[in-house]
Amino acid sequence: MFNHVNNFKPFKKHLCLSTPTMHQECFDYIKEAYETNWMSTVGANIDEVERITAEKVGVKYCVGLSAGTAALHMAVKLAGICPGQKVFCSDMTFSATCNPIAYEGGVPVFIDTEYDTWNMDPVALEKAFSIYPDVKVVMTAHLYGTPGKINEIKSICNKHGAVIIEDAAESLGATYNGRQTGSFGMVGCLSANGNKIITGSAGGMLVTNSHEDAEKVKKWSTQSREAASWYQHEEIGYNYRMSNVIAGVIRGQFPYLEEHIAQKRAIYERYKEGLKDLPIMMNPYDSKNSMPNFWLSALTINREAMCRQVLGEREALYIPEHGKSCPTEILEAISSINAEGRPIWKPMHAQPIYMNNPFIVKDGNGRARTNAYIEGGCLDIGMDIFNRGLCLPSDNKMTVEQQNRIIEVIRACFE
Repeated sequence: MFNHVNNFKPFKKHLCLSTPTMHQECFDYIKEAYETNWMSTVGANIDEVERITAEKVGVKYCVGLSAGTAALHMAVKLAGICPGQKVFCSDMTFSATCNPIAYEGGVPVFIDTEYDTWNMDPVALEKAFSIYPDVKVVMTAHLYGTPGKINEIKSICNKHGAVIIEDAAESLGATYNGRQTGSFGMVGCLSANGNKIITGSAGGMLVTNSHEDAEKVKKWSTQSREAASWYQHEEIGYNYRMSNVIAGVIRGQFPYLEEHIAQKRAIYERYKEGLKDLPIMMNPYDSKNSMPNFWLSALTINREAMCRQVLGEREALYIPEHGKSCPTEILEAISSINAEGRPIWKPMHAQPIYMNNPFIVKDGNGRARTNAYIEGGCLDIGMDIFNRGLCLPSDNKMTVEQQNRIIEVIRACFE
């Protein structure tokens, strides 16, 4: 239970969850775009971002787009999703993972999470194919920069003749068996949104080994203009191409990707060490086969150490208890010292907009079950992690002293 009389000194400047880390090269490339007057969706910065991204991920082609969401939308179009078609989709993720399915009239079928990496559960995915054998597209995400069980997912998809769209928006630079996330699917989708490991303030990239797919996306993302001297349109197009100015920021940050990852990992390890004797668990990863980019550090509170907490649609209530805590209390305590944490992504199947969409857990249909838990564990793993979890301040410009104060505040919540 957090006692506010502890009088932890607030930070003078607000400590955000995660913010852009700028470098001089970013300004240099922006200036280059300005001075050469390439202030459009073409230019040297875009060309170079596409080249270095493809090289880093280990694929042949990259298309620079306005956002990771735009990349996901283009990926759904490439997969040929039509109105009414079902797509298996990660459940505990940001809504940008599944919304592009709805853009094309598809129906997301949400697949529950596993505890080992907090990503799509291969067991639940296999069960989903037994219920919906005609599904041919799987959208899987790597939460908070932690690779999921992508080899198992890929094996299941190959068995059922389905393709993978890999949402690597949060996991640029993370690897599984030495291979970059984003390179396992038919296409991979990356993000350079404002708080990502590399940022352009906005921007995203679609990566693929298919020249035909890359050219289609370039066409679609520039309003589907045909090869004519006038503006000829035979397909619906989109204004999705990356700006050469934004590309300059991304280009300037790319050489520092590994440095950013090392800084984020150090933050994760300090939390892990500083909280090791508390009844919590840091967000897990497969240390044998994968290396996350540690974009966000997060934790869950052990069930026996949870005070009573109720989460509504927009508000949360809890009853403080000595020796126990809950995510809401810890987030309030962190906020009291002028720092920012956040709840875990609320699973998509529990979002009002997707309440009527199918949800599959490892033993079948996850809807309309009479209880949240079954013998031997939790039925709805994503909601269990959401109820007991939170994201911690993870800005790579956070000092050790600042992080130590956050650790002290978290520890005080369990007094």
